[in-house]
Amino acid sequence: MSKLFSPFTLRDVTFKNRIAVSPMSQYRAIDGVANDWHMVHLGRFALGGAGLVYAEATAVERDGRRTHGDLGLWDDAQIDPLRPITAFLAKEGAIPGVQLGHAGRKASERRPWHGETPVDAEDFAERGEAPWPACAPSAIPYADGWPAPDEMSEADILRVIQSFGEAAARAYEAGFQVIEVYAAHGFLVHQFLSPLANHRTDKWGGSVENRNRFAVEVARAIRAHWPERYPLAFRLSATDWVDGGIEAEDAVVTATALKAAGVDMIDCSTGGIGGKDRPRRMVIEEGFQVPFADQVRREAEIATMAVGFLWGAERCEEVVATCQADMIALARELLDDPNWPLHAAATLGADESHNLWPVEAGWWLMKRDRLLQKLGIR
Repeated sequence: MSKLFSPFTLRDVTFKNRIAVSPMSQYRAIDGVANDWHMVHLGRFALGGAGLVYAEATAVERDGRRTHGDLGLWDDAQIDPLRPITAFLAKEGAIPGVQLGHAGRKASERRPWHGETPVDAEDFAERGEAPWPACAPSAIPYADGWPAPDEMSEADILRVIQSFGEAAARAYEAGFQVIEVYAAHGFLVHQFLSPLANHRTDKWGGSVENRNRFAVEVARAIRAHWPERYPLAFRLSATDWVDGGIEAEDAVVTATALKAAGVDMIDCSTGGIGGKDRPRRMVIEEGFQVPFADQVRREAEIATMAVGFLWGAERCEEVVATCQADMIALARELLDDPNWPLHAAATLGADESHNLWPVEAGWWLMKRDRLLQKLGIR
C-alpha cells in the first residue's frame, strides 16, 4: 500500500493522504478580500485529489501585506467571501488550510510581474497603488534599494502578536481547519528568528531563545483563539544559507519551543532572509530541502512537511515511506497539473481504476479505457 496515499491525523483532523497544496500567492485580492479567482484556483486542487489545500499567505494586518493583491484576515468583512471556498474544499474531501503571515520589512512590494521591488510613486501613477510603511525587529532594509523599515516598539510587537490571534479566530469563522504561520522566506516571524535581520538587545533579540520568543508568542496567541481540535503548523526556513544566519540546529531548537507552545507540524523550507550577505551556494535538486524536514522530525520529535523541488511520485513516496517527513507539499507541479495526486496514485498503484477521481470524471475515464481496450489500443 502506498504510504503517500495513507491517511494522516493531527489532533482531530485526518487528511485522506499525505499531499498538501503549498500556499501560492495569487495577488488577485482587493483590500484583502477573496473572489472567484481564489475559488477556482483552490477548488481545482480539491478535485485533483490533494489531502490538504492551503490558501495563500494571508495578512493579519493591512500593513502586513506583501503586495496590494494579498489576501487578508485583518477585518471581519474578509470572512464571508472565504466561506464558500472552504466549504467546497471540505465537500470534495480536502482539508482547508490557511497560511497566516505578516510581511514585516518585505511589505509594500510590487507584484512579481511588476518587478518585486518596493512600491513607489510610479505605482500610484500607473495603478493607483500607494506605498505604505514597513516594520521589522530592526531598522535593516530587506535588500539594497529598499527603504529601512521602522524598528518595532514593544507595543508594536504585542499588537502584531494579538493580530495573529484575532486572524486565527476569523480563520475559524471562515471554515479553515488548519493554520500555518508563515515564518520563512523573509517574512516578519522569520525576521525575528534570524540574527541577520534581528539585531535587538532586548528580550526579543540576541540569543536563539530570545529570537524565538516572537514566534512562540504568536503560536500561543493563535492557540488562544483556535480550537484545540484543529492543528497549528509553522513554515520555517531551516537555514538562511548565509554564514551567521539560521542553521538547521537553530531550527530544531525553534521547532522544539513551538511544539511546547501547541504547534503540531513544521513545514521545512529554507532561505529568503534577504540582506547584503551573499548566500552560500545551494545545490538545488529534487528534494534538496528534505534533509531539513528529516532532521527537525527526528531531533525535535514533531511532525514535518517536506517542501520545495519535489515533483516525482516515486520520490515523494520514498520521503514519506522512509519517515523523512509526514507530509509532502507541492506548488508549481500542481499549477502545471492540478490532478497530480490522482496521476501519482496511478503511478504508485494506489488507484488502478480511477476510483479516487471524482465520480463525475472517473466514470468518463473508465468508459474511455474500456473503449481503448476493446479497440486494442490499451
